[in-house]
Amino acid sequence: MRLLIQPGDGVEALVAGINGAHSSVEILIFRLDRVEIETALVNAVSRGVSVRALIAYTNRGGEKNLRALEMRLLEAGITVARTADDLVRYHGKMMIIDDRELYLMGFNLTNLDIERSRSFAVVTRDKETVQEAMKLFEADSKRSPYTPGMDTFVVSPLNARKILSDFIKGAQRNLLIYDPAVVDPAMVHLLQERSKAAVEIKLLGRLSRDPGKIEVHKLFMRLHTRMMVRDGEDVFLGSQSLRTAELDARREIGLIFRDPKIAARLTETFEDDWRESQKSKAIDAVDDPPSVAKVAKKVAKTVIKALPPVTPVLEVVVREMSGAETEVDVDAEELEATVRDAVKSAIKDAVEVAVEQAVKGAR
Repeated sequence: MRLLIQPGDGVEALVAGINGAHSSVEILIFRLDRVEIETALVNAVSRGVSVRALIAYTNRGGEKNLRALEMRLLEAGITVARTADDLVRYHGKMMIIDDRELYLMGFNLTNLDIERSRSFAVVTRDKETVQEAMKLFEADSKRSPYTPGMDTFVVSPLNARKILSDFIKGAQRNLLIYDPAVVDPAMVHLLQERSKAAVEIKLLGRLSRDPGKIEVHKLFMRLHTRMMVRDGEDVFLGSQSLRTAELDARREIGLIFRDPKIAARLTETFEDDWRESQKSKAIDAVDDPPSVAKVAKKVAKTVIKALPPVTPVLEVVVREMSGAETEVDVDAEELEATVRDAVKSAIKDAVEVAVEQAVKGAR
């Protein structure tokens, strides 16, 4: 198993994997703007390699680019399928080479994610894992049902909540977490419970509620990975944040594994980032102009204030659909908190992307 760390490792390993393919390449694409990767895929076809791309039906602000990418790949002889639209978003990131090597990524195939964001990927030739990834690729390409066959191959919305809950519950000494948005109430509760049980928890990212004994810092650079190291041995790496939508309503893909060398490298990277983020926090305390994140947070807070209660709306809709005076048995407080966390997170993400694109376009 190999680890890729971004920024730093760049696209070379991905391009080398495609260039080394002898028979087949299967790739999931949510965003792609790295010409080297697209060129490598096209060149693979010219060598007689079967290349199949499964492209997200949509992404925030980039659907036009996805459709243009589809046309270019089709013209080059690549077999292209589009993901179904039954999930809120198809956000998984993986590539399979010659049915024997899996690249499981936390980053998109973009310059922003690869060159300017902290993210990771693992490359494995474990036969069972590769076969499970191929099964998922086939199912989603054909828009047919997928049934998880491994408790270490994490697929939202099918098994992610249970597997990641169990992963957190299993922490005995410490838990290091990279996550842009830990906002799911049940997951936050689990982390708080482990913290109360004397498990040291450090989070680089954002936590939606009072952290208590959980130590939290905002990463000093852009964060685009979801990763946990448990007790210095077990690793989760994937595209699932610990937020409700990514656990229950989107296609996200992750992997749980034990590899001492990779766990040690991830721990070292985390601790280096932790120290740098502490320094950045001290610098930020000096009167700096508002950051993109601060702007996004203010916009989200303003919108949330005007958000009407969800529970009454749910009750009306259920009764209209059922045609009867059906009782809606929900925990109103938990429902309102979950919806507000999800909406707030979505607004912040959208505003951050919009501001970054506006700044980029102005340069």
